[in-house]
Amino acid sequence: MKKTDHRLRKNSQFSYIYKKGERVHTEHFTLFAVKSKYESYKIGFSINKKLGKANKRNLLKRRMREITRIHIQIPSFCNYVVMAKENAVTLSFEELKNELKKLFEKYENKKHS
Repeated sequence: MKKTDHRLRKNSQFSYIYKKGERVHTEHFTLFAVKSKYESYKIGFSINKKLGKANKRNLLKRRMREITRIHIQIPSFCNYVVMAKENAVTLSFEELKNELKKLFEKYENKKHS
């Protein structure tokens, strides 16, 4: 059984989602989402260099990846980019988890209203 890779990798994919995507904000994150014709979702994480040195940015990205993999039910048929805002690197794992859950719930509510 092949493990599905849900990562966005190419700069062109990120650019397309930034241009065409719907936006949802929380205090620490912005979510961009675009509908896709494929059943599985793709997700990418964007963390600006202003947020800190590489080790802090990588830690945040690893945590975000793990949270979306395990703790959040991500809707299919969409591609997503989660962009971290300035003080996101100071959050604990639990705070990150709650914030990301809130972000995807907000998107779901917006989509259905």
